[in-house]
Parts: sequence; C-alpha cells; structure tokens
Amino acid sequence: MEEFRPRLREAAAQLSVELSAGQQDLLLEYLALFSRWNAAYNLSAIRDPQQMLERHIIDSLSVVNLCGDGPLIDVGSGGGLPGIPLAIVHPERPVTLLDSNGKKTRFLFQVATTLPLPNVQVANARVEEFEPAQKFAAVVSRAFASVVDMVRGSEHLLAPGGRFYAMKGKVPEDELSALPKGIKVERVHPLSVPGCDADRHLIVLAREPDMIEGRGSLA
Repeated sequence: MEEFRPRLREAAAQLSVELSAGQQDLLLEYLALFSRWNAAYNLSAIRDPQQMLERHIIDSLSVVNLCGDGPLIDVGSGGGLPGIPLAIVHPERPVTLLDSNGKKTRFLFQVATTLPLPNVQVANARVEEFEPAQKFAAVVSRAFASVVDMVRGSEHLLAPGGRFYAMKGKVPEDELSALPKGIKVERVHPLSVPGCDADRHLIVLAREPDMIEGRGSLA
C-alpha cells in the first residue's frame, strides 16, 4: 500500500490534518488489512484499494478534528469507520468501536491488536443493549440509516454535556425535523472531502440543556 502514501499525505494536508510518518504507516496498514479481509468478511461493497482509500479513509479524515474531545464511541462501526482513523490521529483519545456483527468486530479486534492501537476497545453488541462502564463525550456514526435512529438507539451512551456526531451526505432535513424531544441540532459542518464531488456533512446534536448559546441553528 506504499504507493498510496503520496495521495494520503496530500489529502490530509488539504483537510488540515497533521499526520506523522508513523500515523501514515498505521493508516496504510489498516488499508491493507481492510482490503485483505474484505472479501471474506464483506466489510465494504468497494473492492478496489484506491477507492477504499478515497471513500473510506480520506472521508473519515474529514471529521477527525470536528468530533470534540474525550472518550468517543463509534456506533455501527462496521469496518472501523470513522473510529479507527480517529484513533490513529488522536492516540491519546479513548475510542470504542461498537458493532453487532461478530465477523466485523473480529476484524476490528485484529486491527487494534495488529497495528497496535492501545486506545481502542472493541465491543460486539447491539447499540440498544450496550451498557458501558462509563458514558461517552462523543457518539459518532457514519453508517446509521437515520439520525433519529442513531439518537434513539444510543442516547443512553451519551455523557452529560456530550454530543452526537452524524456523518451524512445531503442534510436530511426530514430526519432533523423528527428528532426526539430534547435533542436539537447544534451545528452542521459542510465537509469538503478531497476527491469527492458528492455532498458530505457532519451533523452535531446535543441535549437541549447542553446547547451552547447562539449555536442552536443550522450553520
């Protein structure tokens, strides 16, 4: 995967994400594992490693500096996106990767062990049934069908003052208008993902008492 290093470095620079040589190594090793395990474990419909880099890793890098601070959980992590890139870029941040699919969590455990990523924990459970020892400052998802489902399924995981971070394509106005009572949109970040012409957004949600004054509308 060494041939992808220049592209990775270029895209990270465009996103203002600083990657050390060691972090580039880890991301490329993750890409190699993802590509190797994909055929048997069906981690992604994308089979080409170049496209995996563009549509998975670079896409995930677009949010690594927008997801707040403190312990983070990636719900419905699948193949580890965006959780593993987040954990690599911020090695001091505890990251939990949660997925109900046993094959996918075996892959995630393999990644966390092989690279290794000591700040990563892997949990094989349904999000509604997962009971962590401590709640999370950030609940992140790239794969949930709807923002409403994400919030309803994972609100019990969110610490006081925490935030939901939902990666979406177009802004799903219908989903946002159907949010549960007490949950409001704090901010919508348009994402400019290198090499991607499609709309990408990161939607930040908070409980109403946690809302920061003046940031409660789409921006």
